[in-house]
Amino acid sequence: MRVFVTGVRGQLGYDVMGELAKRGIEAVGVDIQEMDITDPESVDRVIKEAAPDAVIHCAAYTAVDAAQDNEELCRKVNVFGTANIAKVCKELGIKMMYISTDYVFNGEGERPWEPDDERHPLSVYGQTKYEGELEVTKRLENYFIVRIAWVFGVNGKNFVRTMLNLAKTHDTITVVNDQYGSPTYTYDLARLLVDMILTDKYGIYHATNEGICTWYEFACEIFRQAGAKVDVVPVSSAQYAAKAHRPTNSRMSKDKLDANGFQRLPAWQDALGRYLKEIL
Repeated sequence: MRVFVTGVRGQLGYDVMGELAKRGIEAVGVDIQEMDITDPESVDRVIKEAAPDAVIHCAAYTAVDAAQDNEELCRKVNVFGTANIAKVCKELGIKMMYISTDYVFNGEGERPWEPDDERHPLSVYGQTKYEGELEVTKRLENYFIVRIAWVFGVNGKNFVRTMLNLAKTHDTITVVNDQYGSPTYTYDLARLLVDMILTDKYGIYHATNEGICTWYEFACEIFRQAGAKVDVVPVSSAQYAAKAHRPTNSRMSKDKLDANGFQRLPAWQDALGRYLKEIL
């Protein structure tokens, strides 16, 4: 099997390539330098030259706050770019995996979101990822849509690195304590994605490390495990100014993983510990 991966210079794409290599699966990885997903001709040429059996589409515009001011670019990447890839997958008759996000939901309530729940995004980023999902579902039958959340990995910026950097210059840090979700290590996530792409158990899934916390609780655990002496002060989202509105409830049900025989990811605290050993 040959797998084509987009966004390989990002956190998730980087780890997906590593997981494929570890299993001896042939992989072709690209980022914007090799293939501009917003250019239909580039997408058509590069994917057809690679002649893959499957595409794992990790590339995306993910700057959530910046997207509020750059809606056209965000949509170009997340919607039209995804459509370009889906068109080629359809033409070649190959399977496609699209990486989506908890931000497609409005974050209301406390119940974990199910894969088939209605989607009502709160931000430009969430809206464009939702529209990307629609591009995949209307064009393909052999697809996986995998919604992920709160990711951290060795190859890129993330909340863990931000907290550790702040700890070098701050004794006190304020972190929101009313948004709930599951921190997710891309190294663990990559294993699951490769497990999935090797099957024909198509559909929409949620994939995060196990366990729920707030960003405040996540920060406290980062500093505890890293041995950093920082006073973390909980604040509400209303007190923390951000351009894009974030969902309060990003709990996501992973029951569908169980139903299809996929192994869930370890607890987020365990994942964080392994990640810190990698980067510290």
